[in-house]
Amino acid sequence: MAALIGSCMPLGVLQAEIDAECAAREAMRFRAPFCPEDRADREHALAVLARANKILAAYNPGLVVRPGLAR
Repeated sequence: MAALIGSCMPLGVLQAEIDAECAAREAMRFRAPFCPEDRADREHALAVLARANKILAAYNPGLVVRPGLAR
């Protein structure tokens, strides 16, 4: 079923969905207090998530991924 749904979506949107899921998981992996390396890695993951969410929201606002929330 997922393959059927995925075949109807543009490739860029599918890639953005994968990127968003991975970035959200990565961002939630870090717990405070952050060392400088962890802070930079978390900020990078959040930036990737924001970029992917921008693509997802343009296609369908219901596809937006938030860190820590299961879909």
